[in-house]
Amino acid sequence: MFSTVKRGLALALTATLALAGAVACGESDGGSDDKKITIGYMAWDEAIAASHLWQEILEKDGYQVQLKNLEAGLVYGGLANGDIDLFLDSWLPQTHASYLEKYGDKLEKLGVWYDDASLSIAVPDYVQGVDSLEDLKGKAGTFGGEMIGIEPGAGLTKATQEKVLPDYGLADSMKLKTSSTPAMLAALDGAIADKKPIVVTLWHPHWAYAKYKLKDLTDGKGTLGAAEEINTLGRSGFGKDFPEVAAKLKKFTMSDEQLGSLEDLMFNTHKGDEAKAVDEWLKANPDFEKSLA
Repeated sequence: MFSTVKRGLALALTATLALAGAVACGESDGGSDDKKITIGYMAWDEAIAASHLWQEILEKDGYQVQLKNLEAGLVYGGLANGDIDLFLDSWLPQTHASYLEKYGDKLEKLGVWYDDASLSIAVPDYVQGVDSLEDLKGKAGTFGGEMIGIEPGAGLTKATQEKVLPDYGLADSMKLKTSSTPAMLAALDGAIADKKPIVVTLWHPHWAYAKYKLKDLTDGKGTLGAAEEINTLGRSGFGKDFPEVAAKLKKFTMSDEQLGSLEDLMFNTHKGDEAKAVDEWLKANPDFEKSLA
């Protein structure tokens, strides 16, 4: 009886070791983990659009792609510790500078895909006689003394309140009305439908530039800062682990028109169905995927 039990335990142990060995060999020989990529992104329109676009592209190539929506600091921390493989919305050299200072030696720069990321103050193109922020000083009444803004805590709001209004002498004649991005866009849409004058805080890239005919007011004093680049970042070792993906990402670029049309499909036409928006956009832009080859 005792020897029978011992033989049974020995066989079970042998089977367990064999299974463990097989698993280990499977992993070392290129198991399923070799095709898994995690993309981190913040809830910024261009980040959402680019991340879902690349999920579709990579899944076509046989990768298993997981998207993680996190705050910026958590995305960078995840890249640094290896929990996140890829991030497509790194604003440099200004907006995300502090994260690069903290985690830069644990990240890989994989390319710049958009080179005109900037803050702006805009009006519909039918508004006459207002082409610069300087022009607003004498035309505040045209807009009811209001500039329609976004969230109170946004960097764009801070720059407008602390730099634009005082530096252009608008603090006494024009008030920045803060609310939310959706509320600002709703106000813009309503004004344009009625052909009424409106001035809003906006930024590039944004789908509003694809949907509406807008003009940015020139900022001769540089109150809104210089244009930035949107970079693709990978965790340390990403290029070595995924050389084909890294090669594609280095070729990845989008124009205002391309990004704007993708965002318009994603946030307006097919709101809530990112996959459908991406599919429709790729069918309408067949040369895009060819440019990555």
